[in-house]
Amino acid sequence: MSTVEAFKQLLLHAKAVAVPGSTSGIWLRTDLFPRLGIAEKINIKATPRGSHATEMVAAGGADIAVMPVSEILHAAGVDFAGSLPMEIQFVQVFAAAVVASSEEIEGSKRLIEFLASARASETIRKSGMESFTSSS
Repeated sequence: MSTVEAFKQLLLHAKAVAVPGSTSGIWLRTDLFPRLGIAEKINIKATPRGSHATEMVAAGGADIAVMPVSEILHAAGVDFAGSLPMEIQFVQVFAAAVVASSEEIEGSKRLIEFLASARASETIRKSGMESFTSSS
């Protein structure tokens, strides 16, 4: 999967491609696959959750699941084949905020501070994501 063309060929030769029904799966079906010219040429199996996509691959119902790395790394019965080439990546950014009317403002602030800390950064990376602190 080192190039866009290699990724396209992988999908074109798969008997079924599992994708989650979430934001990333919607983006794959409505943006990336059409843009690559393969949407009508591949057998896409949308699943309600990411874990269902990896379970489908593990059970042999699909050859590959295309989904966020964080949903693949710790899934049973599948191997992480690699990330998509950067030019076709869909980067999702997660953010945290404290609701003004919260009854736990100080606790919320401490949680956000921890999530942004170097201490949490390693765990975030191990889960297949990049922390803001490690990429800034």
